[in-house]
Order: sequence, then C-alpha cells, then structure tokens
Amino acid sequence: MSMRQLFLQNVAQTSDFPLMIEVEKAEGVYMYGAQGERYLDLISGIGVSNVGHRHPRVLKAIHEQLDKYLHLMVYGEFVQAPQAQLAQAITATLPARLNNVYFLNSGTEAVEGALKLAKRYTSRTELVSCRNAYHGSTQGALSINGSEGFKNAFRPLLPDVRHIHYNHLPDLQSITTRTAAVIIETVQGEAGVRVAKDDYLQHLRRRCSEVGALLILDEIQCGFGRTGTFWAFEQFGVEPDILLCAKGMGGGMPIGAFIAPQEIMAAFKTDPILGHCTTFGGHPVSCAASLATLHTILEEKLLEGVQEKAALFKELLVHPRIKEIRNCGLMMAAEFESFEVLKAVIDRAILNGVLTDWFLFCDNSMRIAPPLVITEEEIREACAVILRSIEEATAE
Repeated sequence: MSMRQLFLQNVAQTSDFPLMIEVEKAEGVYMYGAQGERYLDLISGIGVSNVGHRHPRVLKAIHEQLDKYLHLMVYGEFVQAPQAQLAQAITATLPARLNNVYFLNSGTEAVEGALKLAKRYTSRTELVSCRNAYHGSTQGALSINGSEGFKNAFRPLLPDVRHIHYNHLPDLQSITTRTAAVIIETVQGEAGVRVAKDDYLQHLRRRCSEVGALLILDEIQCGFGRTGTFWAFEQFGVEPDILLCAKGMGGGMPIGAFIAPQEIMAAFKTDPILGHCTTFGGHPVSCAASLATLHTILEEKLLEGVQEKAALFKELLVHPRIKEIRNCGLMMAAEFESFEVLKAVIDRAILNGVLTDWFLFCDNSMRIAPPLVITEEEIREACAVILRSIEEATAE
C-alpha cells in the first residue's frame, strides 16, 4: 500500500478533504514531496516554523539533548536544565512581574491551565472571551471559542462563559466582579488577522484591573516574533496577568506554556496540591529546541526584518481579486470576494508550488504567515506564484 493509502486507512482524519501533500523532507522555507515536488511554505505549519524548517541551531540543540536524557519524571519534580534555562530566557523577554513559567505540550493545554489558574486564584467562575476567537479544541478551550458552529455538536461545555465583541468598547462593561478572567488573542488569528484598534487593549486592561479580573493574553499564534516584536502585546502598551504561548516557540517541536507572576502561579500548590499536572509537559528535548529557537530569533535579529518583509508582500500582492490585506507583522490575511474564489486560488497555488491556507472563521481570506527567515527573493517568488494562480483559477 502507498503512504497515501495508509494515511487514509489508518490515520484519523479531521475532514473529508485533507490536503494530501506527501512530504519527504523540509528545509528552511521549503517542503519537498516524494516525487521531487517543491513547496514554498507560506503558513509555517500554522505559525509554528518561525525560524524555518529544521533550523541548524534547533537541530544541534535537539541532538545534544538526545545524548543526555529524554523524559525523566512528571512535570515539576526534577530539576531539569532545559526547563530552567528556557524559563529564565523567556522571562528575560518579559516585564519583571511575569516571572513564572508552566510548560506544557501545546497551546490548547496552555489555555486549559490558564483558565484553571484564573478560577483558582480569583475564586470566581465567569470567563469572558471574544466572538470569532480561537483558543483550541479541548472542552475547556472549546467553551471559550467564539464560533458556535464549532461548539454545538459537543455541548454541554463549560458553564458561565460570556462572549464579547473584539474591538468594541461598550462590551467591556460586561466584565464585572463575577469575572475570573478575560481571555483574548492579542491579535485575532482565525478571525482573519484582526488587530486591536486605537487603545482598545488599554481600555480592556483598565477594566480588568477595576473589577479584579485577570487578563489572559493568548499569543499562541502571534508570539515569538511573528508580529515584529517578540511579544505582540509590546506594541499595545499593556501587560497581561497571564500570557500564553506555543506554536512558534518550539522550532517545530511540541511545546506550550502559560506565564504568570509567581504569587498567582502559587495557587496551584495547595488546596489541593498538584493543582495542575502534566506528564510530558516541558519535555527536555522540546525545551532545548525552544531555547535554541528563542536565541535564534534574538541573535540572528529576525525581528528586525519582519515589517520590511510584510511591506514587500503588501506591495507585490496587488490584484483586483484581492480586496484587502490585513496584517500585524508577518501575520497576514489577504481577503478575496468569497471562499469559492479563494479555495480555487489556494488549490492552484499548491499545484504551482506555494502553500497557503484560509482561516477557520474568515474563509474568504488567505493566510500568509511564512517563516521569519524568508528572504526578499523568496517573497517575490511566492507573490509571483500567487498572482499567477489567481489568474489561472479565476479564468476557468
């Protein structure tokens, strides 16, 4: 049987129309198929490969850790150098108050841990999130997602969840002394890259402080350099009480984290002890890869080129079929008139060697989120293919 047949027969599917691209190797911004096909990756595994596929520094860190140890003990019991060094490096990028890191395996797990922490610390139950927000697929994370279509088949979910509109100041009055936490994407991802307007996030920060609710910023997609600053919230003059990250932090390895002040995180220590547990969270190989990723972003000055590269995409992607391009750094959305048109363009672009995608809650917009290491020449190549694909797809 072929690998495609095995994939369809034995690997659980999430839709009836998987992309079915068979990848044999990946390097930098390119993926290579079994028959020699080459794909320029403009989505980074959905915001994961910020430093590109198989970055040499990440591979070196993985190999060195493999020679020392793999999993040793459930999280939080043993002193493991990769965890301690990564936690120190992460907190060094943050305001002094955010000094405690809890490592997990994914973004969804970071969401779950943060929600539990907020409820435990505040002794409140209400959670507030935004419409068209995406925070993950487990039951707690799904409860605060902002799309009813993705939730209805799995009810009942968490009670006491309220949704507000992103960027809509009057809705902030819905945050009250009953609210344990407001969880919000600093830049909305699956809504099609929606950026906070004016001082919206500052008003949100003030409202949370007024009523004693914790502010959780979800930077699972927009963190680790994606927007041109290491953390997206740096651009908006706010600080969260709890910060979430995953995706781009691992250099291609599975890892996530939530970060909070030590006095808040201490709520997990007592009544009951082990208030949050994980077996594989903070796996030493993933932590080693993440530390190498962090150093790569900072030492290779990848942040410095983000805005210029984003501007080049916007300069080149001009076409009557493209209605608008929204972005925050290299987190970009190119809007088309409909899903049908966009899907035809995406399919044609893949045939032409460029991988793009759409957004869960904005299916008429093309996702563009390449590795931060993409060069000007590669951007020009990608944009030329997209423009040609638009012509080919809309001429049929």
